[in-house]
Order: sequence, then structure tokens, then C-alpha cells
Amino acid sequence: MSPVMAYLSIGAVRADAVFASGLQRRDEPSAGQVRQAVAAAIRAFGWSGCAGRVAQEFGDHPETAVIRMRWARGVAREAFADWPPEPGPGADAGGLLVIRPRLPAEQAPGSPGAGRLVARR
Repeated sequence: MSPVMAYLSIGAVRADAVFASGLQRRDEPSAGQVRQAVAAAIRAFGWSGCAGRVAQEFGDHPETAVIRMRWARGVAREAFADWPPEPGPGADAGGLLVIRPRLPAEQAPGSPGAGRLVARR
């Protein structure tokens, strides 16, 4: 069986991180607190670890997990609504988290000599 590659939107990753964090709805966290909690959760568990915690909770307590995920999606969307997109290789991916291989320096876009043929002896 071959491995499956998942493409997650950055919004889904952020919602999973809020879900996996220690933030609570009753605390009414600010946008800054949400962004900080997302960063801490991803640092601590990784994006797949956050997703795993979400899956575990949906398996153990589906009724409450639905409510928490609805809240997590909303606060993550609000906290990052005015967040500027990060420039870089994945900026044009339409909101998907894309991991691309590194190219050798001579093939990287924007590098001196990119696109030119080099005569080898």
C-alpha cells in the first residue's frame, strides 16, 4: 500500500492547532492569544500531531468535539483575518499548505543564471 499525501489548507491547520491548544471558549481569547496558541501548539505537536489530537477527541467525545471544532474554526479565522500572507514558494497555492523540494541554487527561481544553459566541459 502506498502512502497517502494530504493537502491541508492553512485554515484547517490553524483550526486544528486551536483545538489542540489549551485555549478555552469561556476565556474569550484575543486574536493575539489565539495566534500565540496556534504557534505554540504547532511547535509542540506539529501539524500532524494537532490533527491526531483532533481525531482522538472526535473518537472519544464526538458530541463535544463538534462544538469545540466549530469554535476553533471561528476563532482561528477571526484571529488570522487580517494576517498578511507569508511570501514564498507556497504563496500562490490558493490557501493550501504545499511542501516543495529544494532546488539546487542554479535552478532556483530568481538566482543568477536561472534558466540559462551552462556549458560543461
